[in-house]
Amino acid sequence: MEIDILIVGAGFAGLGMGIRLRQAGLDNFLILEQASGLGGTWNDNRYPGAACDVPSHLYSYSFENRCEGTSHAAPGSEILTYLERCADKYGVRPHMRFRRKVVGARFDEGRGTWSVQTEDGRTYTARVLVSSCGILNKPSYPQLPGLSTFQGPVFHTARWRSDAALDNKRVAVIGTGASAVQIVPELAKKVQALSVFQRTPGWVLPKPDKEIDVAVRSRFAKHAWLQKLARLMQYVRMEVLAPALLRTPKWLEMGRVAERMALRYLDEAVADPVLRAKLTPGYRIGCKRILLSNDYFAALQRKNTELVTSGIREVTPSGITTEDGTEHGYDAIVLATGFKSAEVHAPFPVRGRGGEELGERWKDGAEAYLGTTVSGFPNFFMLLGPNTALGHSSVVYMIESQIMYAVDAIRTLRGRDLKTLEVQKSVQDAFNQRLRGRLARTVWATGGCHSWYQTRTGKITTLWPGFTFEFRWRMRRFDAENYSLDPFPKREPARVESRGQVRPGVLS
Repeated sequence: MEIDILIVGAGFAGLGMGIRLRQAGLDNFLILEQASGLGGTWNDNRYPGAACDVPSHLYSYSFENRCEGTSHAAPGSEILTYLERCADKYGVRPHMRFRRKVVGARFDEGRGTWSVQTEDGRTYTARVLVSSCGILNKPSYPQLPGLSTFQGPVFHTARWRSDAALDNKRVAVIGTGASAVQIVPELAKKVQALSVFQRTPGWVLPKPDKEIDVAVRSRFAKHAWLQKLARLMQYVRMEVLAPALLRTPKWLEMGRVAERMALRYLDEAVADPVLRAKLTPGYRIGCKRILLSNDYFAALQRKNTELVTSGIREVTPSGITTEDGTEHGYDAIVLATGFKSAEVHAPFPVRGRGGEELGERWKDGAEAYLGTTVSGFPNFFMLLGPNTALGHSSVVYMIESQIMYAVDAIRTLRGRDLKTLEVQKSVQDAFNQRLRGRLARTVWATGGCHSWYQTRTGKITTLWPGFTFEFRWRMRRFDAENYSLDPFPKREPARVESRGQVRPGVLS
């Protein structure tokens, strides 16, 4: 099947790209999604308590208000409903194909097209390939001795098993990151006994969450400017946090203030000094993802809950044995161990010029130009590519910036009758050299921890080391001067006119 633009992934990024393409009059596109429905992260993560820790007005498209939100920190189900509504309202659903897992893509240098294969044996040929797979799509499974021998259900939070009845069972949760602080309070309410296995404590702050009543939601629906104003205020408040992560001159004091707030919250929430000591981080705030919760500490102090800080020696058929020799018996194990973010080489095998595989190029850590294009891979765009995630604000803002850039690039490809466009290697290398210099000064590199933001060697491949408005400014237009632009060979005008068709290969 031949198509002008092929998008892989139907989450916030893929759906947003489809909407903007339609608005630009570029209707010849398809969105391939491996799951049975759209939503990406919010379709995958359906565990109890799943919610967003970014204010709901900001965690939405700038062109479509979320007037139906019931709280400032939206639950995952509401986010999924919002995305479903956007797909219908903007007419993108007919462009979507579900259960189409992409297993490979190869660039044809002669034709200037991408050949994309799916798991069910289909092949798509596209002039432009857009990867919108994101960074939270591949669960990270711990390499624990004996894990496969456990006789009860074992599953990751992103692969939640609703058929696994956990009520009145003995359950172990491995991990204490963002998913764990949401799921632990929910599980603690219904299981017989809950053990939370912690390797490193996280910095926890109260979650600024409160219900948005019906009257306010009604005003937002009636007066769109009110929600836009609320969105702007949330954006400014979150952008103010950036200096605390980026090691600007004010970082020291801002970081100390945030740490004092977190420690005060811990002191007030946890009375037991032994438990409090176990929950006190030994690195600077912001080095790992800051956790937001109003009920995590309370859940850990329930009579049926324990925090285990001894390392896991092995998993047995009936439970877990820790390094101190204690044997813990369980009926189920929940893995709240996050995702393969920094270490993921490529969303799927992608072969560019000369058959070079993107994963091989990225074996020492992913790099791109503005997190969006890669030299040697023409007509290929990534949304939420390397170094476009954030530690302080809404990633949807970054996605929309990239979409704007990619759509402008596609217009250039079409308007100039180009066969290919490809970022120059020297431009990409210079960009990443400056990027690494800036990242080296951030709290993510100097805060005394190792996080999922980094590869095993310490290279930070996930986060943007600046303000989001700086990224938006850089993405405001397609900078063709930094690309190699390869036009189609000149052809006889008479042949084209006689057929009454657009020259083959030109975006229609």
